[in-house]
Amino acid sequence: MSGRRAAFALAAWLAAGSAVASPDTEPVGAPAPDPLMQLVTEKGVAAPPGPALARAPLVEQVRMQAAGVRERASDAVVTALAFIGVRYQRGGDGESGFDCSGFTRYVFAQTLGLALPRRADEQAHAAGLVQVRREDLKPGDLVFFNTLKRTFSHVGIYVGDNRFVHAPKPGGEVRTEDMGGNYWRVRYSGARRVDALAVAAPAPADTPTAVH
Repeated sequence: MSGRRAAFALAAWLAAGSAVASPDTEPVGAPAPDPLMQLVTEKGVAAPPGPALARAPLVEQVRMQAAGVRERASDAVVTALAFIGVRYQRGGDGESGFDCSGFTRYVFAQTLGLALPRRADEQAHAAGLVQVRREDLKPGDLVFFNTLKRTFSHVGIYVGDNRFVHAPKPGGEVRTEDMGGNYWRVRYSGARRVDALAVAAPAPADTPTAVH
């Protein structure tokens, strides 16, 4: 099976494993709609702002744009999984090869339009990202590890079901890992999420300069 087919197979497996029916909204036995599978089937969730958004009050505009950012975070998972099998390349940040931070930087730029810094430790402190507790992880979050006796020395993208996708090391390929395994569990050093409201909020208007 090719890397790209394996990626989508994994996406389907993750979605199937995480789907839970809601007794308040779904009949018994009916699976809840899954955003990840909708992304796979619809091939794009972030529609450009239309007339309705243009007419909405400012607060509602920000809310609608923030929802789009959250949806694109799930789109980042699908994009990341599509690169399973791409070789590790030190300093690589393109489709021909990635290192860990080059991989996350490329995926976030392509799906969220967010320009992350180049190094993993810099990404952990980047503007537009907020800290996330491990128990609150969602697909699309950045997860960081201490692999070089230095906090935030490695980074990947959480895909759900306690797994993340990353570019591991020289000689390796982009792949998924179980964060509960002994190696990664003891080296976990934190997670970050795109601050949807901060990213979606319009920039403040420039204050006119008085002319004397």
